[in-house]
Amino acid sequence: MAPGSALIPRLMDLSPGTETLRYCFALPAHPESVAGARERTRARLDAWKLGHDARDAAVLIVSELVTNAVVHTASTRVVCELSRIGRRLRIAVQDQGHQPGGPRLRRSSDDEHGRGLLLVDAMSSAWGSHDAGNASGRIVWAELTHGAEQLPGTEQPC
Repeated sequence: MAPGSALIPRLMDLSPGTETLRYCFALPAHPESVAGARERTRARLDAWKLGHDARDAAVLIVSELVTNAVVHTASTRVVCELSRIGRRLRIAVQDQGHQPGGPRLRRSSDDEHGRGLLLVDAMSSAWGSHDAGNASGRIVWAELTHGAEQLPGTEQPC
């Protein structure tokens, strides 16, 4: 399966034999959808036999990114894509927002807003955002490294 998709551009070269697994889902941009995103992520990463620490970190990151998409954009839906490439897990959440500059860390914020990205920053090896293209919104992504658990069979592309 070739790396890269509408949500996750090809950012890294794969060595021969590296297996790529992908799973994506869309949910309405409602606060109740955050719990659904956590459940779907947890179930998929359990099926992929990802270690519990990496799975729990990924579930928290998905929760924060979906929450941001729901709270801070005028989206009607959010799309989440999980991509496991070798020892990397990449999480991408696309919303329909069009805010200039994208999400930013607020290290000195006294209010409740803005702290979720501090968690994403602390728990991921890298994260960022970019325009989705065709004026269709923004993609916020995070990447985790994890142990070399055994990979199950291949998944269908998103």
